Amino acid sequence: MAFDEGEITALIGPNGSGKSTLLRIIAGLEMPTEGRILIRGEVETSNTLRRMATLVFQKTAMFNTSVYDNVAYGLKLRGIGASETKEKVQNSLRMVGLEGFEKRRARRLSGGEQQRVSLARALTLQPDILLLDEPSANLDPRSASIVESVISRANRELGTTIIMASHNIIQARQLASKVAILQDGTFVAISNSSELFRKHSDFLESFGRLQNIFSGHVRMTGDGIAVVNIGDGLELEATDARNGPATVFIRPEDIIVSTTPVATSARNVIRGTIIEAADRGELIRLKVEAGKEFISIVTRKSFQDMKLNLGSEVYLVFKAQSVHLVP
Repeated sequence: MAFDEGEITALIGPNGSGKSTLLRIIAGLEMPTEGRILIRGEVETSNTLRRMATLVFQKTAMFNTSVYDNVAYGLKLRGIGASETKEKVQNSLRMVGLEGFEKRRARRLSGGEQQRVSLARALTLQPDILLLDEPSANLDPRSASIVESVISRANRELGTTIIMASHNIIQARQLASKVAILQDGTFVAISNSSELFRKHSDFLESFGRLQNIFSGHVRMTGDGIAVVNIGDGLELEATDARNGPATVFIRPEDIIVSTTPVATSARNVIRGTIIEAADRGELIRLKVEAGKEFISIVTRKSFQDMKLNLGSEVYLVFKAQSVHLVP
């Protein structure tokens, strides 16, 4: 497997496929049982890798100090002077949209803000390779969007090579120029992102069921709305103007969950039953059986306020522009 310098590569695959382990090996934190890591044709040791690559973990760890001290930590370990450290920290906080947060206590920030502090801490080191393990997992939609923007900006403005592990197929398609699918420690597909999602893949289709990805057939209506038949008596409305077979993507964060029908301009309203609820900290991941299985994300407070549980009947509501089509 070769990673392109200056590009974003996404690693996708189910839990246990080896994504996090691969990132730790590239970061020099674990030794491979076989094989070698080469950078620009040269075999690298774990010590060299630690200097060149920085890994941002999925679960954010903050020191019980200020935001400034958290971001400056790696620079101090490297013996960087106070003046240069201040400049680098301010530049990194500006990049992640946290300028002015220097004196705040890092552990009192929201989950999304803490993740951005982690990114700033990594970016201050100006790594050749930035490794991201599920960078937007367990974040609310707004925070996830900000983190994605930071990733794109770091690659575009700094030229940083980024390798990110993600369960979010849409995120991988939007951010990465290359996508690699891992299964049981083996790459089963490697391609540029646009081409990969145009090819039929039994594995991708199977994995996609965890992320609201369905195969269907599109027909156009007279008012310019596309209707997608995804089988099992379900039709979804989308804004893409096209006919014929297509793959449908719906971000779990774009689906609103309600216990009663709601008056809304959203064109897609589907009734279903909760069959699984997974705790993700401040967020709850719901699996809803509605002819097809849909995944949605709600806050813990919403879950409690609506008194949701396994077997609860709910309505899934999402806009036509939230239904993304790939031919």
